[in-house]
Amino acid sequence: MPFMTSQACSNTRAREASTPSRGLVLNVMRFALHDGPGIRTTVFLKGCPLHCWWCHNPESQSSKPEVIYVADRCIRCGDCVLACPQNALHLSEEVVRDLRSCQRGAQCADACPTGAQQLLGSWKSVPAVMAEILKDRTFFDESGGGVTISGGEPLLQADFAEALLAACGAQRIHTALDTCGYTEWRKLDRIRRLADLILFDLKVMDPARHLQFTGAGNKPILENLIRLSECGTAVVVRIPVIPGVNDDEDNLTSVSRFLSPLGLRNIDLLPYHRIASGKYSRLGMPYRMEGLCPPGAERMQAIADRLQQEGFHVHIGGSS
Repeated sequence: MPFMTSQACSNTRAREASTPSRGLVLNVMRFALHDGPGIRTTVFLKGCPLHCWWCHNPESQSSKPEVIYVADRCIRCGDCVLACPQNALHLSEEVVRDLRSCQRGAQCADACPTGAQQLLGSWKSVPAVMAEILKDRTFFDESGGGVTISGGEPLLQADFAEALLAACGAQRIHTALDTCGYTEWRKLDRIRRLADLILFDLKVMDPARHLQFTGAGNKPILENLIRLSECGTAVVVRIPVIPGVNDDEDNLTSVSRFLSPLGLRNIDLLPYHRIASGKYSRLGMPYRMEGLCPPGAERMQAIADRLQQEGFHVHIGGSS
């Protein structure tokens, strides 16, 4: 894997943030405690190049707005059916959507009085997102927190992410970028200069298993992590702990051998959970981890102890 020299890093000029543009934002979550230091506002952008079997935000994978139907909230009033310009909805025991006709517009969600029809993703400007962020400025200042740009994969919307990070920097707000690392180095190099911290996912070390469980190889991910370390970027490596996928001794040994020479010592262990399993059926997506039990506290501590013995600073459950 090619290393990028420190000289090359210093010679690459950061591109100025673009004129505030629009980004497809899934959610702006306030008072986040596990996406970096202190109390944070996490901006989730829509779209991801990976399709991890265990993804707990499957609604963030598509790069387009989507509508989901939450049957438990439906009162069968039919307002959404009447509002749909494509006549893609009809009412029976529940509201049924013709996916071939649906254009994923917001009309049905706007018409629904109970939130049974929910629009996932809306186009927002940088000033609009900053207006939400600045509501929490006091909490950032008192806790040492800030803003985290997450996803999906925020680097699929690199121009918007760059502009948003620049706007936060102008307000002297601490910033973090949460990335899967599967992107072109030129984008990551541009963005890393505006982020105070990079939260970098490291899912599976074996290339074939990474391809199997995420839909993509891990070569560019590993190369980008090497380059970040060469540039002296502040990085916390985040490892989702998925039983039977990446919690075995071979993978943990490979993680240690890869990270040790890079000088990357901070690791977050993120235990797999089933909280998002219901989202898949609402999105019409298969849930491939059905029946998988989350790792217990003893198992998580055992993995943490193992990595700590090799000199890593390990936190279970995300940075805080």
